[in-house]
Amino acid sequence: MSSPINPFLREANFINGEWVPANSGETMPVNNPADGAKLGVVPFSGVLETRGAIKAAHSAFGGWQKTTALERAQLLRRLHDAIMDNQEALATLLTLEQGKPLTEARGEIASGAAYILWFAEEARRIYGDVVPSPWADKRILVTKEPVGVVGAITPWNFPSSMLARKLGPALAAGCTAVVKPATQTPFSALAWGVLLEEVGLPSGVVNIVTGDAAAIGDELCTSPLVRKITFTGSTGIGKMLIAKAASTVKRVSMELGGNAPFIVFDDADLDRAVAGAFATKFRNSGQTCICTNRFFVQSGIHDAFVERFATAVKALTLGSGLDPASNQGPLIDSRAVSKTEEFVTDAREKGGIVVTGGQRHSLGGNFYEPTVISGAKPDMMFMRDEIFGPIAPVFRFEEEQEVIELANATDYGLACYVYTTNLGRAVRVMEGLKYGMVGINEGLIAAPEVPFGGVKHSGLGREGGRQGIEDYVETKYVCVGGFCR
Repeated sequence: MSSPINPFLREANFINGEWVPANSGETMPVNNPADGAKLGVVPFSGVLETRGAIKAAHSAFGGWQKTTALERAQLLRRLHDAIMDNQEALATLLTLEQGKPLTEARGEIASGAAYILWFAEEARRIYGDVVPSPWADKRILVTKEPVGVVGAITPWNFPSSMLARKLGPALAAGCTAVVKPATQTPFSALAWGVLLEEVGLPSGVVNIVTGDAAAIGDELCTSPLVRKITFTGSTGIGKMLIAKAASTVKRVSMELGGNAPFIVFDDADLDRAVAGAFATKFRNSGQTCICTNRFFVQSGIHDAFVERFATAVKALTLGSGLDPASNQGPLIDSRAVSKTEEFVTDAREKGGIVVTGGQRHSLGGNFYEPTVISGAKPDMMFMRDEIFGPIAPVFRFEEEQEVIELANATDYGLACYVYTTNLGRAVRVMEGLKYGMVGINEGLIAAPEVPFGGVKHSGLGREGGRQGIEDYVETKYVCVGGFCR
């Protein structure tokens, strides 16, 4: 059932180790955002297919949880190797359906593999405790057990690496899973089914279902057999899933929206700040949850920063992600382009100055010019709403406390960035910012070794680091009596 386009392109659900269509036979198309070309179709599944996948995961859980940590670690290591052995094919498939430049796609595949390797190692470090007993004739043990069946809902912007962040800890802990990928980018998730077959994962341990997002999500949230929901996506959808999961008191992990501030003080290294700004804003055409949404630049360095930043942005080359000459791809779809236009129009109407960009690109379709806007003000849309596009609004500020308050003036709290050479200031600002992740003089902060996640409306739980596996295990207390002194 593989496609001549790519050996990893599968047009079927992966349920209980088999490639199957939707019960109704219905399908939905998947298109290349760069040119609108149809790449293929995937099943338009719903409640029945999801129930079948949940049942398969539940049946497989009994055997999978009994495997040793060493066995799970060895399988995950084989999975890491299989991913890297097929990096080019997987990256090409990712670029075809998502649009990002092939260089970025290769990086995403490698990042996913790194998460799998990290959790292969963490599988052997799920430690319990022996607690000193207050009773002479009793002993206290604390053990960790897998939560059970996990419902994993993944986004379109990083369709492969975000799945790695969920499957890695789930499989390492001894959980089974039902995966629901984004409708725009399902092929990158289905490719994991091919990889898992190759490394010998038992049938039913991981199941992948495509189709009706609402129907699949509702079934995952309300099924008593599913014991955890992990979701990456918008805050609005995350809140809905949390509410629905409450009916069966599931554990939830939510990696939701962001409104990242990027703060540049007068004493910052200007070259480093511009390079960091460029990296945090225009990766994946601005379509990442930790992309900078608001740039705050102190008055003394403001004009020089805007000038250098705009010069760097003007040098970006838009085009198909498969074109080696391009380093900026399309937005995911026409709705994303319309939303981007809305932000720019709002800024212009409220006095913002478009320094560069500010309109649809001559390539047409889903391409939009990388844009820098100076004169940004707190009443503009991007002060409160996540942009998720190639727009960089720059605010001017005067005082340290002022910018801390501006940066915190949002419901979100995922990532933030601060550039200063003053150590005392770095500590004060870091402690004052209400965010789950802080980059000091650094714009690229994600890695398997660190706990990735936010506070406030940006989510619950952490992905990565030693903390990443905790949401996939339950803590059990055992009291053993009958001992004699």
